[in-house]
Amino acid sequence: MSFSRVYSAQTHLLKGKIVTVEVDITKNTLHAFTLVGLPDKAVDESKDRMSSALKNSGFKSPKNQNQKIVISLSPADLKKEGPYFDLAIALAYLLSAEEIDFDPKGKIFLGELSLNGELQPIKGVLPLTEQAMRLGYKEIFVPIANAEEAALVHGITIYGARTLKEVIDHVSKIPLDKNGNGIEKTRPKILPQKDTEIIRRNAIHDIDFSDIRGQESAKRGLEIAAAGGHNIALSGPPGTGKTMLARVFSHILPELPNDDILEITGIHSIVGLLEDSLVTEPPFRAPHHTASYVSMIGGGSNPKPGEVTLAHKGVLFLDEFPEFEKRVLEALRQPLEDNIVSISRARGSAIFPSNFILVAAMNPCPCGNKGNKDKSCICRQNDLDRYARRISGPIIDRIDLWVTVANVDYKKLSDTAGTGEKTATIKERVKNARLIQEKRFKTFQKNDNKSRKVKTNSDMNVKELGIFAPLAPEVKQLLNNSAERLALSARAYHRVIKIARTIADLENKENIEANHILEALQYRPKVNS
Repeated sequence: MSFSRVYSAQTHLLKGKIVTVEVDITKNTLHAFTLVGLPDKAVDESKDRMSSALKNSGFKSPKNQNQKIVISLSPADLKKEGPYFDLAIALAYLLSAEEIDFDPKGKIFLGELSLNGELQPIKGVLPLTEQAMRLGYKEIFVPIANAEEAALVHGITIYGARTLKEVIDHVSKIPLDKNGNGIEKTRPKILPQKDTEIIRRNAIHDIDFSDIRGQESAKRGLEIAAAGGHNIALSGPPGTGKTMLARVFSHILPELPNDDILEITGIHSIVGLLEDSLVTEPPFRAPHHTASYVSMIGGGSNPKPGEVTLAHKGVLFLDEFPEFEKRVLEALRQPLEDNIVSISRARGSAIFPSNFILVAAMNPCPCGNKGNKDKSCICRQNDLDRYARRISGPIIDRIDLWVTVANVDYKKLSDTAGTGEKTATIKERVKNARLIQEKRFKTFQKNDNKSRKVKTNSDMNVKELGIFAPLAPEVKQLLNNSAERLALSARAYHRVIKIARTIADLENKENIEANHILEALQYRPKVNS
């Protein structure tokens, strides 16, 4: 047989894409070795890796024989990237050269080959395995380092291999006797990987909420933000604890459901940031303010996810918020409003999920001392105006809570015994508020199959506000009078109602009351937007 077909896969955007590896060999001719199908440099170099791996695994190197080899990666119009196909190419070549015999039907082969034939780990194994299972493939072969991650997908047999030779010995058919007589059978050498169960590990955090002295209003704002999935901005002089508050904030977020764990793990696996086989805690991303537009939002000639997608279902912390590039800040409009980011390029477009909680930290002015009772601001008026213009009105409108983080009294700082509430106590209240929201929205969505999925109060649209956050006449009048006095935009008006709904949930109140509206109004920015 001079022709063979073996199946592999690669990541495309945030999903898996099955790739067919075809090999055709013409013997007794001048040597030629061609790889087609829009391969990038890493894929094209697989010819050299595969040749050395075969030589060091006891087979003849394809480069030392008078034959024409054509390797095709299909679909031909899909850009092939990365070393995903090394194992499949090696097996397809041996099958076409009649050096081994096996049935590739229903099998997927993934893995990068080292020169001595060992299998090296690859990125994105989880979404690739999910796609293979959805399309009906029965077995998937991956490097042993990726086996535990792949086994998160149930319904497909996972084989974790250490070397090319292990895979060959596992799939090859052998005759029953030395003369080749009898029925062929397989000789399995690799044991199937056991299903990986989602185990939530008890995270150990260095800092507790009780370790932060004072800042009770900021802690209250963070609790509301966590309970309702609201975006929050912390403003105050340098050294008042804004960064510490933001980092502790992720510790009070509820545990991720299993579906979210798999989704986040798949995203981090594709990007190559997966340190363990699972991401069980909400992601916390804190890019530097010099981060580029593409690294933040995503993009490139072949669109890749950025920080707003890596923070999906978690926290995006932007310290020194006004110092970020203007273009980057304005690009946050879509993910903050729609929980997705749409990227269009000449070679194609992509929509990435970006449902995160934004925590922004900023100084009140360039020198940081504006409004400070103990220090004088040295900024010129031009500097203050320029600094204020760095954050546009639409971005200010999309941040639900604006909290001032003031200097802490020295007496509180000298108190070595933390007297504030523990992280676990605050997290329990947040969890209860989320459960109330989950029950409320699930009941509605169960009765309305066409409704979109709403999980937190921040996800509600205008129609859903009327259903889930109705206001009594006197409460509505209070809100209208306050909105007129504060010149709230329509978006800010509705966000005040969402925050009030969350405050009521934290107090386990069925209806929004006047005090909830008044507290929600306190978190609007003290600027004209």
